[in-house]
Amino acid sequence: MKNSVIAGDYAGKGVIYTAGQVLIAVSLLNSVKLNKDTVDSYELITEEHRKSAASGIARGLVGGALLGPVGLLAGGLSAKNKGTYQVAIQFKDGKRSLLEIDDKIYKGLIKALF
Repeated sequence: MKNSVIAGDYAGKGVIYTAGQVLIAVSLLNSVKLNKDTVDSYELITEEHRKSAASGIARGLVGGALLGPVGLLAGGLSAKNKGTYQVAIQFKDGKRSLLEIDDKIYKGLIKALF
């Protein structure tokens, strides 16, 4: 499940990026900020990129309509990459979590922890 804690403390909780902050949504009114004040260290465990099927189909159809078979192939090959990252977080209070997050949240997390 993308954008969630998949193991450790806070397992099963969602990870969100809002107003320039990355948060683990613990409950409706409670969240844990992921920033330099709360995180001791982090480690990128895996990084996976895959082509978006919807993007590839749409681009292929447009390319095919404009340029025929060559455009169909070029459009399909230009599909957007979507990244999924697994990041291990060590909190300053001793808790640990393994997150699975998308590009947007990963970039926000790196900025918050830099």
